[in-house]
Parts: sequence; C-alpha cells; structure tokens
Amino acid sequence: MNIKKYTHNKTFKLEDGSVLPDLEIAYQTYGRLNDKRDNVIWVCHALTANSDVLDWWKGLFGENDLFNPKDHYIVCANILGSHYGTTNPLSENPQTGSPYYMSFPKFNTRDLAAVQRILADYLDIEEISVLIGGSLGGQQAMEWAIAEPDRIKRLILIATNAVHSPWGVAFNESQRLAISADPTFHSNHPDGGKNGLKAARSIALLSYRNYDTYGISQQEVSNDKTDDFKASSYQNYQGEKLVKRFNAYSYWYLSKAMDSHNVGRGRGLADEVLKKIKAVTLVIGITSDLLFPPAEQRFLAEHIPDASYTEISSFYGHDGFLIETEILTKEIGSFLKRTAYGSHIVTLHKIA
Repeated sequence: MNIKKYTHNKTFKLEDGSVLPDLEIAYQTYGRLNDKRDNVIWVCHALTANSDVLDWWKGLFGENDLFNPKDHYIVCANILGSHYGTTNPLSENPQTGSPYYMSFPKFNTRDLAAVQRILADYLDIEEISVLIGGSLGGQQAMEWAIAEPDRIKRLILIATNAVHSPWGVAFNESQRLAISADPTFHSNHPDGGKNGLKAARSIALLSYRNYDTYGISQQEVSNDKTDDFKASSYQNYQGEKLVKRFNAYSYWYLSKAMDSHNVGRGRGLADEVLKKIKAVTLVIGITSDLLFPPAEQRFLAEHIPDASYTEISSFYGHDGFLIETEILTKEIGSFLKRTAYGSHIVTLHKIA
C-alpha cells in the first residue's frame, strides 16, 4: 500500500472540548486531479477497513471498475482512532511518551468527519464530485455533507442511518463487554484484549449477516454431529482473522463513535437537519440488513432534498454493501449518469 501521511500542525479540538496535541492522518490517493478539479471521489471507510479502497471495495473501485484511477481522483483516508496509521489509542501520547490506550480522548462521527475535512483542506480540494460511504463510513459522509453542504456535489449513502439505533448500540455494547471481560485489555499493552476482541468480532458477525446466510453457508452435511460445527469454526476463524490485523483499543473507541452518531444532536430534529444537505444524494438500502434495516435508509431519502432511494436484495445482510459490487455498480452508475453536471433533477423512488 502506498500510504501517505499528513501531520496537522495545529491542535485538534474534538466536539466535546478535549484536544489532541498531535494529529497524523494516513491516506491514499489514486489517479490525478483533472484540470477542472471536478473529478474527486472521496471514500469514507467503515469500522475496521483502511485507506486502501481498491483492496477492500474491489468490483466498485479498481482499474477496470466504475470508480477507476483513469477517470477519477480517488481519496480515502484512514479514520481517526483506527489501526492503520491515523492517530489512534496505540499512538504515542506526547505528554507521557507512552501509548494512549484508554486515555485516548473520546471522539464521535462528527470528529471523524472533521478529520476528513482537514485532509481535504490540506489537499486543496474545494469540490468533491462524489462522497461515498457505507455503514460507519456513511455516517461520516452524512456529517460532512451537513457541515459543508456546498463542498459536496453528490452524496452516496449505503446501509447507514441518521441516528444510531438502540439495536445497534446494544450490539456494540455487547462487543465491548466481551472486550472488557478480557483481563489483558486493562494491561496497557498493544496486544491487550485479544481474546475479548475475538469474541467481539464473533458477536458483530451475527449482525453483519443473518439467519438465512448461516442456514445455507454453515449448514452441516451430516445429521450425526454433536460438536465441532461449521458455524463454530467460522466464528472462531473470523475472530482470529481480525485479531491478526486490528487492536482491541481502536475497536472499542470506534464502536463508541458509531454509537454517538445522531445528526440531530445539538441541532434539532434529525428530519429537519437532513434538509441542510445540498448534495444530490443516492441512498441505498439492503433488504436483508439486520443492523441498519432499510427503514433507516428510507428515512434518509425522505428527508434529504434531491435524494433518490433504491433497495437491493442480498443474501449477505449488512455485508452486502461490500460484496454486491455488481448491482452497486449498476445502481450507482445510473445515478451518476442522471446527475451529471447541469442536471440536478432527481426523483425520489419510494419502496412500497
């Protein structure tokens, strides 16, 4: 990965008033800014992803895909608190000379969006042609489009919401309970909480997929089994896979940030706040999504001016926003064609 780093020379003040004396942002860019400077595609990534969007969103982003470096200037920044280079709980606290761990300041989705804006300023990008994000990435993109409505021209929100639900908070709290039950989490060590993180990932997977997904993909071929089930092996494998590439402290803080998401906080009713968005918007829901049910996306489309809504059918539940790239390419490609510059008339399609 060709990761670039930007060191912000000013103290970064978070929404709650706490500060980070040092802020480093890891990011990647693909392609070139054109002469008109109107080909920027900015990606806000989800919970445990990174800035290498050509890797984790293959089929939608790539040399031969809808969003390709030949036609677009693609930017993806690693989010605040994440494991992949941007300032996070394992970064050194300049006041102590040791990693922050649980002394890292709490942050929310508005803070995540503020970091994205800082990078855009540094890159001298005044106009973003398309801002896109799914899940936690969609929450960030939404906050950015509210904070800077004139900067964002087109907005694509996938499997996300205006206010994180009690259901979503409960899933995240269950994961944090698993992490905090691991005594090593409190040891202030980079590998602290590994077993807890493994259990947390197992819990998360149940919200990313659904009953039917497991019923087919993890179905046993024998009627004689009483132990060592495929579903058990799958949960263990996925938990271990995350532990190898992420840390429990970042996971803890990022899940808290997701819980914090509420566009109405300090502003008014969510439906009124969404009207601040000027970007022509496409909202995409997934029929089988248990974590961000389609009703949450319909709410967005109904209250964002110039918003259209489409709903895709997927076997993969919430993870469909990462997997169903063929149908996403079709829906997003159609949206881009009908919202080309000079044409801002978009019809809201409601699902009966």
